Amino acid sequence: MWPYPKVLAHRGGGVLAPENTLAAIECGAAHGFNAVEFDVMLSKDGVPVLMHDPEFGRTINGRGHVANTLAADLQKMDAGAWFDSSYKGEPVPLYSDVVRLCRQHDIWMNVEIKPAPGFEEETGHIVAARSSELFADVAVSDVKHLPLFSSFSFVALMAAKRAAPTIPRGLLMDEITSDWKSKLQEVGAVSLHTNHKYLSPSLAKNVKDAGYGLFCYTVNSAERAAEILRWGVDGFCTDRIDLIPAGF
Repeated sequence: MWPYPKVLAHRGGGVLAPENTLAAIECGAAHGFNAVEFDVMLSKDGVPVLMHDPEFGRTINGRGHVANTLAADLQKMDAGAWFDSSYKGEPVPLYSDVVRLCRQHDIWMNVEIKPAPGFEEETGHIVAARSSELFADVAVSDVKHLPLFSSFSFVALMAAKRAAPTIPRGLLMDEITSDWKSKLQEVGAVSLHTNHKYLSPSLAKNVKDAGYGLFCYTVNSAERAAEILRWGVDGFCTDRIDLIPAGF
């Protein structure tokens, strides 16, 4: 139900590096993490890039929107200075560059499809189609070397299913709703991803008994991680890669 690593570095390097950058993934790898979660959004010209927020202002200075900015211009922007001056000049990376880096270091990827509002279907389709190209040399049965898509957007996941049906999918839910099983069935998901804060032992048991993998975000204490693993959770991502080791 979950053939993937147990502990993932959230957005690349957690609290130790600027999120969703090549530097973050390298940081996670330096701390022994062979599995990573990151967010993918589309630029104005339909190029998948790593970004969490649809608007500038938090990780990129100034005003603007990712969906209104060309990929070439995004790559010129500073995605590291907000975190620390030592990362000044760290660019917004292309999804394709991140995949190449991860594959070079044998890092497994949970690719969260993060569409800007109004671009749900387009984002799911393009990210999935590009992934099919980037992993064309990987056998369908070799799931440990294929990425796992996840998204809060049901529309985006359905588009990904149509564009790349052989790449596994996981549905993200902040809180697990009563229709979770029918939604997982419709999207052909292999796993349910949810906020650990709202999970209970009974909900965890229901998901596992139904035959799905169960993944949680974002777990930042070893005590909580141990607790949810006892409930049957298969994996989780963490910001505290300095406190929770990859082999937890």
